Amino acid sequence: MEEVRPLHLPKPKMVATDVDGTLIDHDERVTARTKAAVGALIADGVPFVLATGRPPRWIAPVVEGLGYAPLCVCGNGAVIYDSAADRVLASQTLDVATLAWLADVAERALPGCGLAAERVGESAHDAVTPQFVSSPQYEHAWLNPDDTSVAREEVIDAPAIKMLIRLPGARSSDMRTVLAPLIGERADITYSTEHGLIELSAPGITKASGLAVVAQRLGVDAATVVAFGDMPNDVPMLTMAGHGVAMRNAHPEAIAAADEIAESNTDDGVARVLERWWV
Repeated sequence: MEEVRPLHLPKPKMVATDVDGTLIDHDERVTARTKAAVGALIADGVPFVLATGRPPRWIAPVVEGLGYAPLCVCGNGAVIYDSAADRVLASQTLDVATLAWLADVAERALPGCGLAAERVGESAHDAVTPQFVSSPQYEHAWLNPDDTSVAREEVIDAPAIKMLIRLPGARSSDMRTVLAPLIGERADITYSTEHGLIELSAPGITKASGLAVVAQRLGVDAATVVAFGDMPNDVPMLTMAGHGVAMRNAHPEAIAAADEIAESNTDDGVARVLERWWV
């Protein structure tokens, strides 16, 4: 789409943003300019929400960078997390029967793939719940020091907010093309990187569904929300928000879904948009 820079949008009643590839730079830092812009909208009493594929346990570095602990939509919409109180407020999971079925489908359709499951407890680091478990065949798409390697059967023996399917060397978009018609409506399928990683959630669970829960909780109409994102897992949120903003570095699907293209995450794209209302 052509770049659009609306000049007369009303001030948003809520701002929601993806984290990786959107809010933070490639060194996973919140820049000073972004921190200042977010601080200005918070000081103005406007809710600021993180909407991310990250689990709650990966939120703390972002909170530290912002200097503010927001409500968070985690796990691509499966978890509502209060980072200020370190409390999981709500979660939606795939049940054990569905996980077993999805595992069988994935292994037949994508030979050699590895499986992992993201779980959640009552807080970000709930010691009672092993929060990330993976099969011996699972090869991480990024560094994940808190992984627990288990037998394949143990990956699917407890409800999970996400099942992850990893096939090194493959493109995530190609994996989705293969899996989507086989999975149908049994799970919601998306991805946040092209490096051979597919993420499955309970049916209908997306960043948009999670953000809708937060908006209702705060009494905010979706039409007054501005949302930022860069990958296919952001598309539902970009389309449900009154104004969806994709980063210049975004995946083509996110760009196509957006109302506006901002500068890249390495050029303070989020801050530049927010500064229209808050400087």
